[in-house]
Amino acid sequence: MIERIGILGAGAWGTALAAAVTTAGRQALLWTRNAELAQEINEDHSNSVYLPRAHLDPSIRATSDAADLSGSDALLLVVPAQHLRVIAGGLDAILPKDTPLVLCCKGIERNSGKLMTEVAAEALPGRPLAVLSGPTFAAEVASGLPTAVTLASEDSGLAAALAESLGNRSFRPYLSNDPTGVEVGGAVKNVIAIACGIVQGRALGDNARAALITRGLAEIVRLGLAKGGRSETLMGLSGFGDLTLTCTAVQSRNYALGLALGEGADFEDLMSVRLTVAEGVESAAAVTTLAKTLGIEMPISKAVNAILHQGADIDAVIGSLLARPFTTE
Repeated sequence: MIERIGILGAGAWGTALAAAVTTAGRQALLWTRNAELAQEINEDHSNSVYLPRAHLDPSIRATSDAADLSGSDALLLVVPAQHLRVIAGGLDAILPKDTPLVLCCKGIERNSGKLMTEVAAEALPGRPLAVLSGPTFAAEVASGLPTAVTLASEDSGLAAALAESLGNRSFRPYLSNDPTGVEVGGAVKNVIAIACGIVQGRALGDNARAALITRGLAEIVRLGLAKGGRSETLMGLSGFGDLTLTCTAVQSRNYALGLALGEGADFEDLMSVRLTVAEGVESAAAVTTLAKTLGIEMPISKAVNAILHQGADIDAVIGSLLARPFTTE
């Protein structure tokens, strides 16, 4: 039985997952680097920095000592994608080798082009791995609103056990044996969401946003197949579902970032004041490099990368996309 669930990362999503875990009747232990935040969660049952309107179940406990996670029956990794390797590596001497790891962060490591399961396998070798992804806003999960996610592992028994432990009436995991497809969907949708925000900020209309979502899905499927995932996975919750949510709501950090850029805000100014991570920023560069390595075309992702990291003019980039040759779907 998976009863004691450790959660590495007490941001909005990690805290929301702790709420889901307790609703499912399990024990949740949140780890954060910030000792003051751990104290607030334990004493005030709140996370005023990352999830300010949520009242947390008093049974949720928090710690700033990673060694406290050693007794977990499973560990959810909910840290920023670009920090996963370093943070997870520090757990190697703490966690037993048979502790399942559930990757809940969405991104591609910029320096290596590796998916989160690939990073985790190197940082914490020999552990059973699963991936949790799908269309989720943390505040809604924490409030107990109905949510469906994908829980993927090559070990179907592990996936089933995790679903039984994490799922509840309002938080519903659907099983998959295609973690690669699930990871690709979760990472690239953030890049497409930035593009959709830019289009909205430039007042280019709903037709343009619908086109971006559709063609963005084509890019996601292209990369997923090239990495060994399955197209049907990317038509599900972790692909099309997550893409739709992220590309249509200002709650999305990536969409909101693109919206501000489209309205004329300076990228460096926006990044300097953000408390939370928009994973699509780093993933845009990683996806563009990975696509080139794999020999596949991802023009929307490449365009977002040019705007974010190469100083490209937004209107010029949009013009270049619209000038691409007509082709088949």
